[in-house]
Amino acid sequence: MAAEPSPTPTANARRPGFADIVAGISIAGLLLPEAVAYSGIAGLPPQAGVIALFAGLLVYGLFGSSRFAIVSATSSSAAVLFAATTSVTGVDAATRLAMGMGIVLLAGVFFVIAGVARLGAVSSLIAKPVLRGFALGLALTIVVKQLPKVLDVHPAHSDFFRLLAGLVAEWRHWNIAGAAMALVALVLLRGLARWRAVPAALLVIVAGIVLDAQGFCHAWGVAAVGPISLDFSHPKVPQLDRAQWQNLGGLAFAMALILYAESYGSIRTFAMRHGDNVSANHDLLALGGANLLSALFQGMPVGAGYSATSANESAGARSRAAGIVAGLVVLVAVLTLLPWIAHTPEPLLAAIVIHAVSHTLNPAALRPYFQWRRDRLVALVAVAAVLVLGVLNGLLAAIGVSILLLLRGFTRTTVSWLGRLGQSHDFVDIARHPEAVVPPGVLIARPEVPLFFGNADAVFASIRACIDAAPGLQRMVLSLEESPDLDATSIEALCDFAAYVRVRGLRLSLARVKDDVRDLLAKVNSPDLHAEVYAPWSVDDAVPRTAPGITARSGRSPG
Repeated sequence: MAAEPSPTPTANARRPGFADIVAGISIAGLLLPEAVAYSGIAGLPPQAGVIALFAGLLVYGLFGSSRFAIVSATSSSAAVLFAATTSVTGVDAATRLAMGMGIVLLAGVFFVIAGVARLGAVSSLIAKPVLRGFALGLALTIVVKQLPKVLDVHPAHSDFFRLLAGLVAEWRHWNIAGAAMALVALVLLRGLARWRAVPAALLVIVAGIVLDAQGFCHAWGVAAVGPISLDFSHPKVPQLDRAQWQNLGGLAFAMALILYAESYGSIRTFAMRHGDNVSANHDLLALGGANLLSALFQGMPVGAGYSATSANESAGARSRAAGIVAGLVVLVAVLTLLPWIAHTPEPLLAAIVIHAVSHTLNPAALRPYFQWRRDRLVALVAVAAVLVLGVLNGLLAAIGVSILLLLRGFTRTTVSWLGRLGQSHDFVDIARHPEAVVPPGVLIARPEVPLFFGNADAVFASIRACIDAAPGLQRMVLSLEESPDLDATSIEALCDFAAYVRVRGLRLSLARVKDDVRDLLAKVNSPDLHAEVYAPWSVDDAVPRTAPGITARSGRSPG
């Protein structure tokens, strides 16, 4: 992989100034309530989100490459962690907590390994339609799973459809006061969102604490978050046996994959918007360090969420110092206000979560795939898989469908037949350009997909069928411009095809062969694939201009 450009000094190494201080103070009021709220999504105590917040802000603020990215707990990582830990049955609460920390720790290890191995392009393993469909399905799931806290109704089932049905069935037992509190909070959060510098979430939390302190929440039957205990004096590795660590490997890999895809999507978006250079491999190491630190202190997984990063940019941040300032402000708030935060009403935290994921609830994000008529099925499968199979299994199923469709595209046997366009050196598809002329006695084939083990035999079978149907041939030209490399199966298929062409008494030429393929063919011990066969660099070199050769045939597909 080519070396990545280092972050530009003008973009990422600016001295912290007053703008960063203001931005840090502004986003601290958003990050602290969200951290506590996301702990509930993950099924962890409130302090897990606060510890993750400290770890993400500190490590990425010191070692990250983006000047806008805010690394903290995210709603998607919290939901994936909850799904991963609850997928393991037959364990008690303490073991489940230890397994959750083990997943975060292993995810951090995977990040570090990927960064050292320079695998910065790993996020491309998840297609954008899968991510957008997953985000929409995840947002719907998160919203529905916050409703029991709002309505004080807890159905027996936790999957999306049965949970929704259970909530509707028990409408007579809804806590109307909690629902009204959440609704008012959503209206305030929505209304104050236009002023990015205003810590709307923090103001809502303060209002809820005042209501609880005055006894209103108790009278209305609205529960509070409860005590929050932070302990940074005893970092430790989760105590799990070898079999449990092995079982967590796949879950941690899925966690790391979705975290990085989400994080680098946010980082890259804001870097392109401002013309900054960022380093994917550098950020892999920073995210790995942040998750390792969070896991050692019993915290949640962390990543660069879009909403927090967007809030940081809108607040006027100029460097990564804004994140460090936000961490210091949160630390002061936690040290001085921790007993008060325990009085936060749960419906308000639920409202903060719903507001945080509301930007992904818009189905219009999937509209381009329907307009382009591309990957619609992938996006819809991602949404449906999350709702039907759950967060973790839905993500894996959506990725599986994406890979299957990719393989289906590669296994196509589409072959274009080329002809010369006018008196130029261009050879084009005669199906699209009927005016193109095929030289007499020549067939020029171009496979439209890279050759690999899944399609090589079928592609060459299609070409052989056209050779058999075209009498009077003298030369067969195969354009390999779409194949940057060949695996063992495609090499063997090419050798068999070359032997077939020789038996038919034709001359074979390979055109537009990539350098790597040329080097590979030089190692192939085949008398039919000697250097003269792949010597032509272009189709024009393989088909010399001869006197009768340019006016003989119209552009019709052979066979």
